[in-house]
Amino acid sequence: MKIEGKEYRTIWFENNFVKIIDQTKLPHKFIIKELKTFDDAVNAIKNMEVRGAPLIGATAAYAIVLAIKENNNLNFIKKSSEKLVNARPTAINLQWAVHRMNNKLSSVNPEDLFNVALKEVDEICNEDINFCKNIGLNGLNIIEEIYNKKKNTINILTHCNAGWLATINWGTATSPIYHAYKKGIPVHVWVDETRPRNQGANLTSFELNEEGIPNTIITDNTGGILMQRGEVDMCIVGTDRTLSTGDVCNKIGTYLKALAAHDNNVPFYVALPSSTIDWETKDYNEIPIEERNADELSYIEGKDDKNNISKILIYPEKSKSINLAFDITPAKYVTGLITEKGICKASTNGLKQMFSKL
Repeated sequence: MKIEGKEYRTIWFENNFVKIIDQTKLPHKFIIKELKTFDDAVNAIKNMEVRGAPLIGATAAYAIVLAIKENNNLNFIKKSSEKLVNARPTAINLQWAVHRMNNKLSSVNPEDLFNVALKEVDEICNEDINFCKNIGLNGLNIIEEIYNKKKNTINILTHCNAGWLATINWGTATSPIYHAYKKGIPVHVWVDETRPRNQGANLTSFELNEEGIPNTIITDNTGGILMQRGEVDMCIVGTDRTLSTGDVCNKIGTYLKALAAHDNNVPFYVALPSSTIDWETKDYNEIPIEERNADELSYIEGKDDKNNISKILIYPEKSKSINLAFDITPAKYVTGLITEKGICKASTNGLKQMFSKL
């Protein structure tokens, strides 16, 4: 996808280093950052310079490449992998990518580890791009069906950022939107601000602007009344982990949107590549919900009237706060799962029929 008219991926390998778009600086600054060491990659994941389940997975895979550069001993790689898995516990793609890399490298000669690892990361990234493109083509069918009935602009509500900045390219929730726009279907996106880190306002709206797609930022509490007024035709969100039962773990606030959509008969879809499916966990209460630093709530960063980027305290100094990063949307509130293979019901049977893996 594009930034200032130039095509980018979110992560790539160049001159023996990993390069990323530092998402903590968007939308006010566009900075490409080099990850030179394994610890650089871990910190990029922890500090959300990269975020979004598929991109976290790709970054973890590149982190193993950087670990091999430092020490190609398999024990060192194993210890590095354990550190990676703990960097952000909720997004299943991180574990998936680390396990895939370790399985690939388990029987490789030490002198070949680097080249084999780098090739495997390329495959992971290219696979994700293809998956996200297919998610878009499958989701396009839903948008087309609504448009053929409405014959007017399709209003889509999304939460957080499940755009190309959360993947390698195309995105998950945004991919159907991009494909619809490219096909000439008039679309407009309601972009949830997504407190506390404002990934919707800072990232989703930013990338939609760069692609020329009409969008409007709303507070996280506005979606319900828009649905009551009939101003939302469908919701599409991403996911950091979807259980084989169809239950969805995504950015905090997703559950409330699903409840509002259910109450107002608005279709609520979740877009995801199969790498984001947790085939093992059956009870959503067992999903580790990341609790991040409360400073993300009490401080906010932005540009002042002199174009300076500043960080300010917005809560009373003595107040306490809790910063849970994700919530769970039970499968019964999900209209369907949009995957690279097609659209299925958010259920064990639906996923079993789609992937024949359970």
